[in-house]
Amino acid sequence: MVDAKARNMKCLTFFLMLPESVKSKSSKSSKKGNSSGSSKLPPVCYEIITLRSKKKKKMAADIFPTKKSSSTSTTTTVQQYQQNNLNNNNTIHNCNWQGLYSTIRERNSVMFNNELMADVHFMVGQSGRTQRLPGHRYVLAVGSSVFHAMFYGELAENKDEIRIPDVEPAAFLAMLKYIYCDEIDLSADTVLATLYAAKKYIVPHLARACVNFLETSLSAKNACVLLSQSCLFEEPELTQRCWEVIDAQAELALRSEGFCDIDSQTLQSILQRETLNAKEIVVFEAALSWAEAECQRQEITSSTDNKRRVLGKAMYLIRVPAMALDDFANSAAQSGVLTLNETNDIFLWYTAAKKPELQFVSQPRKGLAPQRCHRFQSCAYRSNQWRYRGRCDSIQFAVDKRVFIAGFGLYGSSCGSAEYSAKIELKRQGVILGQNLSKYFSDGSSNTFPVWFEYPVQIEPDTFYTASVVLDGNELSYFGQEGMTEVQCGKVTFQFQCSSDSTNGTGVQGGQIPELIFYA
Repeated sequence: MVDAKARNMKCLTFFLMLPESVKSKSSKSSKKGNSSGSSKLPPVCYEIITLRSKKKKKMAADIFPTKKSSSTSTTTTVQQYQQNNLNNNNTIHNCNWQGLYSTIRERNSVMFNNELMADVHFMVGQSGRTQRLPGHRYVLAVGSSVFHAMFYGELAENKDEIRIPDVEPAAFLAMLKYIYCDEIDLSADTVLATLYAAKKYIVPHLARACVNFLETSLSAKNACVLLSQSCLFEEPELTQRCWEVIDAQAELALRSEGFCDIDSQTLQSILQRETLNAKEIVVFEAALSWAEAECQRQEITSSTDNKRRVLGKAMYLIRVPAMALDDFANSAAQSGVLTLNETNDIFLWYTAAKKPELQFVSQPRKGLAPQRCHRFQSCAYRSNQWRYRGRCDSIQFAVDKRVFIAGFGLYGSSCGSAEYSAKIELKRQGVILGQNLSKYFSDGSSNTFPVWFEYPVQIEPDTFYTASVVLDGNELSYFGQEGMTEVQCGKVTFQFQCSSDSTNGTGVQGGQIPELIFYA
């Protein structure tokens, strides 16, 4: 029924269609004079890309905590039955098994993927990978309006076996587990397919849990893939979260493996993004990597002509004239994807007083404007502090919304101009998330001076992170006073607390690291 061709080893294509038992009855309904009638809807194609991850499964208790059973033996028995159910081989030896469970939820859970009293079966999956799963019409109808229509609606048909070729067996089982057991069992490998199943059978709370799972696991590595999928599934909130990550961590996102897996429409939407926080040469190189992957998907050679052909109009969304001249001369001009006339005109655009007309956008992207969280109300200097002898200044902070820390604002010399060497570091629970070694010049004023990470670091809400710096330079510098434990910056609230890593005196009330520079 479905001719689904894999884009590659990591992609599966599914078609959203009405269940057979609903469609096959539509013609009969019209003969009976049904006023509501029936209409044939064209199938909607969803391309579901499996996320590569080694994360452990997120159990229902992590999302919706449930009360523990008072009986340890009963809990163990339920778990054994449910484990057997996953393998579709559950056999209940106790003739009074109902008495083992104190709640209807627990008794219902025993029926999950169980042949006992099953009155319908589903053949789930594509041909050659089909799995036969048992079901119970009443339970399914209570959990899904689509199943209710299939089994008890005006178009219902008493088929003993229903074929569902467009859903993965693992995703269908995850949906059944939610319907039967009120448990949500998601993993990075199946969450997109489970979201598809929840959308198809109108199980909104499961769909919401899938979206929450995706938002929680969102990072620069998978943001481009999830952007593509969120548009297909019409999840605007997830789409917005993806754009926030892609804009702030554009270079990491563009260099990720997932970027090469996106469709051409998503590619164009990214390339024309005004707020991408990336050098244009990185955008150019990412587009070439995507083109090479697309040639492989189309089973054609990855020649420069073919790369240019598969890029199509997307090529002109790359702002080649906005590159640094060295980047253009050493990379883009020698890539072979630009024509000789295009290369010549762009060189003239860089150097000539009378610039030629170009099909490429010449204005640089605006990127994101960094924001600053200043945690001190005043600053000062004294003859005996603030000194630096290889000791660490450190502070802990937390936010109430996801942000991306781009760097720190630091104080400089209180004795005239001076140059400082700064090793900055950002950690979470002892794990280094970002670090950089750089220099900055202080002009002797009480201003703060920015020091940047190589890439912005993603900061999740409601978790404390440790910001640290080790300075080497002029012995005396300005330092902050009257520190605040809570600072409101736009829509983001920062909270500060002292860090045990601080060995040079910095704390909430005073010291170094007066500013956190971030994107939100």
